[in-house]
Amino acid sequence: MSLQGLTVDNTWSLFLDRDGVINKRIVGGYAKNWDQFEFLPGVRDALKIFPEHFNRIFVVSNQQGIGKGITTVKELESIHARMMENIHNSGGRIDKIYFSPHLESDRSFMRKPRIGMALRARKDFPEIRLRQSFMVGDSISDMVFGKRVRMTTVFLSEDNSVAKKHPGLIDFLFPDLISFALQL
Repeated sequence: MSLQGLTVDNTWSLFLDRDGVINKRIVGGYAKNWDQFEFLPGVRDALKIFPEHFNRIFVVSNQQGIGKGITTVKELESIHARMMENIHNSGGRIDKIYFSPHLESDRSFMRKPRIGMALRARKDFPEIRLRQSFMVGDSISDMVFGKRVRMTTVFLSEDNSVAKKHPGLIDFLFPDLISFALQL
């Protein structure tokens, strides 16, 4: 696959943010159960395409709702189990989900934009090369996370003004996950 001169093969890995990339972001809130989790349009189709191009597919997600006491690890893991089952039943694949339950004020190494989740993935899957990985997200902290470990970054937004403000952080801009998948 060639994405504007970038040669990507099945030795590459894909890191995806969750809220705003895979599921609809609840502005000012958190999905506390499966009924509040809503896949974004085209996501399941994208997750069927990705395994053809990427050796490993990960989700890396800040989940400070746990740290705030709004939801629990058990509730989050239940949502993730249902999400994984739904993706698998749709013909897609995610190899592992990493999440940080920490508050932003905790300044945890595991919370994006810090790189703990990327290093944990590399430890769990030694074959991955972070320089041969994409980080797909909808926030600048996702892009900083990706750049700190030298990933190629993909920013999802229909508004290119954020990309114009942060050109050194964003390698590619797409309106949604399926648009990125269809370019592979």
